[in-house]
Amino acid sequence: MQALIVPADRPRRVEFVRDYPAPAPVTSARHGGPARSPDEVLIRVRLAGICTTDLEITRGYMQFTGVPGHEFVGTVEQGPAELVGRRVVAEINCPCGQCELCRRGLGNHCPQRTVLGIAGHDGTFAEYLTVPAANCHVVPDEIADRQAVFVEPLAAAAHVLDALELNRGARVAVLGSGRLGLLVAQVLARRSCDLVVIGRNERTLTLCERWGIRTVPATAAEGGPACDAVIECTGSPEGLRRALTLCRPMGTIVLKSTYAESATVDLAPVVVNEVRVIGSRCGAFPPALRLLAAGDVRVEDMITAVYPLEQGLAALEAAARPEHIKVLLQPGASGTD
Repeated sequence: MQALIVPADRPRRVEFVRDYPAPAPVTSARHGGPARSPDEVLIRVRLAGICTTDLEITRGYMQFTGVPGHEFVGTVEQGPAELVGRRVVAEINCPCGQCELCRRGLGNHCPQRTVLGIAGHDGTFAEYLTVPAANCHVVPDEIADRQAVFVEPLAAAAHVLDALELNRGARVAVLGSGRLGLLVAQVLARRSCDLVVIGRNERTLTLCERWGIRTVPATAAEGGPACDAVIECTGSPEGLRRALTLCRPMGTIVLKSTYAESATVDLAPVVVNEVRVIGSRCGAFPPALRLLAAGDVRVEDMITAVYPLEQGLAALEAAARPEHIKVLLQPGASGTD
């Protein structure tokens, strides 16, 4: 099958190949006994999204090799009867289901987990992929493919609310107006908070203003009122340092960025100002599906290009340029949209 891959012998390089082995779903029946992992489904990818984590993967993040990508919508071709032929999205963490953390309902942090397109599990930049059937969520008919492909990052954006207790009128800054920052901003805009998005990209800041969300250029952000909460979405090792300059004493910083580089930051202000720093990663899919079905977030406004999979290298290059917001890959398509 066609796929983009990070080769094991060249882990900082991405290649397009036409003959990558198609995956075969693992089932308990194939093992002739209890499954070593949950039963899987085979999914044909309809659309896949490129995010900042994917770009960091190509720079060596997580030392991943194989097929990258984790945002997608697809059609189940093999699996349980109730899923075959249905459009689905899928949670990206594939836990063992047996360890202490899994038994406590913390499978997203299972030490034996694989992560779709990020750690030990081929991802979505291919014609087909496999995931545990339990990870799948059926996409309602009212959600188009170009919306459904945003479920995974939108779930991660909505997960920010699980880390915050926002009083009415709380000052909240989203630091970074990239792909994830735009989704976090839309989620927070539905709350009664004093919200501002701080970024460097004029195009994405203009998009926020069109949505009715106040913005401030990064160059003019410091020196303003201290924020009760800062959501760090810069995708940069400098993000935490910048967030600390914006957060009030005893405020909260929520970190969303992942990157290949190491971050160097003076943590003394965290102690002196008693700032809470919270990591935030994946979120639940049902709330994201409800937001999309209700039209409460505008994700299609963010799509700036759709590339066929065979032009995936060009798509990755485009996704790294500031004139693009969200770039999608479409297996089986030709030309760009």
